[in-house]
Amino acid sequence: MKGLCKSQVLKKFWSRFFTYAFLVILSIMIIYPLLITVQSAFQPGNIVAFALNLHSHWTLDNFRRLFFHTLYLRWYGNTLIIATGTMIFQVIVVTMAGYAFSRYRFVGRRNGLILFLIIQMVPTLAALTAFFVLAMLLHALDSFWFIILLYIGGGIPMNTWLMKGYFDTIPRDLDESAKIDGAGHLRILFQIILPLAKPMLAVQALWAFMAPFGDFLLAKFLLVDQTSITIAVGLQQFIIDPQNQMVALFAAGSILAALPIVILFFFLQKNFVSGLTSGGTKG
Repeated sequence: MKGLCKSQVLKKFWSRFFTYAFLVILSIMIIYPLLITVQSAFQPGNIVAFALNLHSHWTLDNFRRLFFHTLYLRWYGNTLIIATGTMIFQVIVVTMAGYAFSRYRFVGRRNGLILFLIIQMVPTLAALTAFFVLAMLLHALDSFWFIILLYIGGGIPMNTWLMKGYFDTIPRDLDESAKIDGAGHLRILFQIILPLAKPMLAVQALWAFMAPFGDFLLAKFLLVDQTSITIAVGLQQFIIDPQNQMVALFAAGSILAALPIVILFFFLQKNFVSGLTSGGTKG
């Protein structure tokens, strides 16, 4: 009996040890590059490579250069417009599509879901030329509405699957009870289903908002004018020249680019849990 208890204690100890060791290693892998970026952003003058030196003098000169000697604020505004438009319309479209595929049975439903999977397998890189030609035909180069539509279209297939899967977990008994009380389809969706789907809606909004901040290829191809490009394309110009890499400016711009995503995450995080507990039925 004592040997068995000792074995269980050792097993529990080593399980906790490896769990915490893994978490520590993972934290170092995440925090170390972040520290390097933050420290590089506040370093005076120009640096040619990222390096961690916490004893160096910190300054705001790099941020002043970004604001007053580059088009960074213009790029920032462009990205916010594209990201906000993508987030709003993609969440609406994906929610409606996911709800339709989850709750209704119609001709072509199964084939439509399969088509979404097939479309998702085609990489964006393979369609860049087609997107560029289409933009030229529509005179849509440097047009925010065109790239917003592409971001939305690219997010529909997989995100519709995710929304459908989440809607499938919500009991259909709620729909039937509401129909007995005389509720229509839209009322059921907006007053009963969506409050329960807040966690997935929050995730969808965050993903859609993040995409334009991290995307480089589409913005590089379709936004040509310097006053129309996004942050990802603009920051790349700081490090593209091997002979004149402005790493400090790149780091400062990267930190500022992350702020809207962080703010949106903290704004939405309460919905990740609250949506699971709101609503319900009386027993």
